[in-house]
Amino acid sequence: MYFFPYKHIDRTRLYYIHELTADMPFVQIKGEILSFEEEGQGRKRHLIAHFTDGQGLVDLVWFQAGAFKWMKKNYLIGKQYIVFGRPGVFNGRINIPHPDIDPADSLQLGSMGLQPYYSTTERMKKGGLNSRSIERFTSTLFEKGPLTLDDYLPDSLIIQLNLVPLAQSLHDLHYPPSADALRRATYRQKFEELFFIQLGILRFARLRQQQVFGHVFSRVGELFNTFYHNYLPFELTNAQKRVIREMRHDMGSGKQMNRLLQGDVGSGKTLVALMTMLIALDNGFQACLMAPTEILAEQHYTTFREFLKDMPVRVELLTGAVKGKKRRGPILEGTRTGEVHILIGTHAVLEDAVEFHRLGLVVIDEQHRFGVAQRARLWQKNETPPHVLVMTATPIPRTLAMTLYGDLDVSIIDELPPGRKPIETRHFWEERTESLYQSIRMEIAKGRQVYIVYPLIKESEKMDIQDLENGYEAICHAFPDLRISKVHGQMKSSEKDAEMERFVRGETQILVATTVIEVGVNVPNASVMIIQNAERFGLAQLHQLRGRVGRGAEQSYCILVTKYKLSQDTKRRIQIMCETNDGFEIAEADLKFRGPGDLEGTQQSGMAFDLHIANLARDGQLVQLARDTANRILDLDPTQSRPEYAAMWQHLRDLKSSNIDWSNIS
Repeated sequence: MYFFPYKHIDRTRLYYIHELTADMPFVQIKGEILSFEEEGQGRKRHLIAHFTDGQGLVDLVWFQAGAFKWMKKNYLIGKQYIVFGRPGVFNGRINIPHPDIDPADSLQLGSMGLQPYYSTTERMKKGGLNSRSIERFTSTLFEKGPLTLDDYLPDSLIIQLNLVPLAQSLHDLHYPPSADALRRATYRQKFEELFFIQLGILRFARLRQQQVFGHVFSRVGELFNTFYHNYLPFELTNAQKRVIREMRHDMGSGKQMNRLLQGDVGSGKTLVALMTMLIALDNGFQACLMAPTEILAEQHYTTFREFLKDMPVRVELLTGAVKGKKRRGPILEGTRTGEVHILIGTHAVLEDAVEFHRLGLVVIDEQHRFGVAQRARLWQKNETPPHVLVMTATPIPRTLAMTLYGDLDVSIIDELPPGRKPIETRHFWEERTESLYQSIRMEIAKGRQVYIVYPLIKESEKMDIQDLENGYEAICHAFPDLRISKVHGQMKSSEKDAEMERFVRGETQILVATTVIEVGVNVPNASVMIIQNAERFGLAQLHQLRGRVGRGAEQSYCILVTKYKLSQDTKRRIQIMCETNDGFEIAEADLKFRGPGDLEGTQQSGMAFDLHIANLARDGQLVQLARDTANRILDLDPTQSRPEYAAMWQHLRDLKSSNIDWSNIS
């Protein structure tokens, strides 16, 4: 019942063959097979049935060689059939590839109405389980008699939102009597799906607020004020001030802060994190920052030291590379006694040997790169859980944030610091190599540095490295007078870090790389990002890569190099990149293009639920309605004891026990 069709097609009308054109969707024709013939060799071998309705001819075509014998035996020449499929054109002739064929006397077209079509995989089809087979199972289910199902939603909600009853919505989703009935059934099921997700998330969040108390940071003291008045490198933007106020309120409330800080690359999240840490220090607590890579951790360490200068704040770095006496002595001992005020590190900070004197605040950078269990280990280093600030430069669309991070409060830095110029994005065809090289020379002549990124080709890791190697050789040949680095995922960490360091220090002018540079590296002097085969990347990834430049005051450029022949979707993606630098606009567009399951980061953070019918890209208003409704019901029945909501709460418990672990969402 809950395996919903992905489309319905009107099966009441028959067409004549002479009416068919290649741009029609699905059609039905009635007639007979005149003859069969096989054409082509090997993988191009195909079976053609010449089919007529007495007024015209059309070819029916199959490419599954293993089934040719079966088809010739079962589809009889001269017998009347109804053929259903999507017309195409090949060599100037109309054909219908892989049609459905039924004996004409077995179908009553008038009663077929809107026919459901179900998604199937190649493996299912090979096993004989195609859309028609599933449809036969479903029709049997509904022919057994009217469904009697108790509704999980309370009557008051069904009346208020004008929802169709559960049993009717399930029937009409498979066999709608009209297009309007299908629309109403779809609305009911989408709302129900999103409502129970939001109810689970919000119930969990409220429970945690009631049960988990946080340290009370009651004052903003000397360290924060000294830094704000004397050490701040530039005036904070209004967005940064707003976010710091939100966090101050959380940390002084007695509840545990659990906040997601979103901000585009270069928006000043690190400075906000540092100032929040100073509030923890002013209240006698330590703070910790966890980053996904050693390079990123080292970069945060350097940035913090530069920001704090000679302030009496001890910052230490703990990564896998820090070993021996230094690790055991100054760092681990200092953290245990409280002499280390801020510890910055990678996964190394999770180790049992790392003990804190009084950990009050944990900041996690690019959190989707850490698993749930890893994050939980940090909470356990204190009797009272520390406040948690999760940072990401991957802009998350509102509907997705509401669902994936529904139990986190969300803060957004939506302004760039003053003096930053927006990155200019241009589109080049790959044939214009000479013009591209001239642009590189001009920027390097100004003393700038350049990234050139090649895509990861998933079909073959070897091909990818070969591709990058060829690119590296071509660049070395074109710029024999320049120093060039290369970085890719199959290099040893030490080699990769050494090459990156050379580029960071300005010893090399061009860095040829794969997407390993996507997160983290801060080189203000790099002003050009060239992305080869940009058509192979999604919008979110293109935006992340573009964020590696534009970190200084100079004008920066992102050049998207593509093949000449592009699909409509790809052209639109490239156009969006050239038109806007707004990460949230890009993330919304990416969600619409690719759907939530593919969005960078969502799979790592674990979509703890499957959406059967709702779509986070297209159903944003419904997500909001579901969330508002869930909040209202939690206000009305906070103890989950009102009889009119009993079936609803029971259904939520059933869902949780079957496949949804709400606590895993963030």
